[in-house]
Amino acid sequence: MQVNKTQNSYMEDLYKKMSSGKRINSAADDAAGLAILEKLEAQINGLERGTQNTQEMGDLLRTAEGGLSSISDSLQRVRELSLQAMNGTLGDDDRQKIQYEIDQQLQHVEKAADSTEYNTMRLLDGSFADKNTASSPSGKGMQITIESTTLEGLGLKGYDVTNGKPDLSIIDEALARVDASRAKIGAGQNRLEHTVLANQLSHENHVASASRIADMDMAKGSTELSSTRVKEQYQTFMLKKQMESQQTKVQLLM
Repeated sequence: MQVNKTQNSYMEDLYKKMSSGKRINSAADDAAGLAILEKLEAQINGLERGTQNTQEMGDLLRTAEGGLSSISDSLQRVRELSLQAMNGTLGDDDRQKIQYEIDQQLQHVEKAADSTEYNTMRLLDGSFADKNTASSPSGKGMQITIESTTLEGLGLKGYDVTNGKPDLSIIDEALARVDASRAKIGAGQNRLEHTVLANQLSHENHVASASRIADMDMAKGSTELSSTRVKEQYQTFMLKKQMESQQTKVQLLM
């Protein structure tokens, strides 16, 4: 009777593993294996979240780069207009009109720096500094800082060409700052892309390791199940024979 209970318990456990496809369903199945599996699953979940975090930061940097591109276009136009204002064929009224267009371009620069946002966070006004990219399961990652490209940050407050002698070095320095910021963002995007690829590879390896520990060997399980059923049938047959033999003995004694 005890043998049958033990065998039934084994069969129930085997059925459970076969139906779930998992070799480990509780600590009783493999305490050490479960502990390792829990750590692997934490890493797997961390890598998945880290990949999403990295991709989101990449989206943020693309948004910032788009704003910087617009600012660069405006500054190029300001430089062109400044060169025009330096021409001796122009009078004061002509330079005043040029200054008006320059002011419009500079207002666009200020607006772009003030309104380029991601998830309500301003990206180009200097406030986006030392932001962590939680790209790893530990929460560590690349630190992102985007320099200010406001008129004040670029040194363009009060830029004027009406005297016919604008300082082009001011515009050139502003353009250089914008270009440097774009280059830094581009490098950051490349690094984030490499991080995503590394995370995906590590994720695959961790999933494979967890599968080797936790997954049920279905072929082996099927063989064990069939073998157990045969044994059970044999035991039932032998029990039946034993009972028939006892009944025969009883009849002979009567």
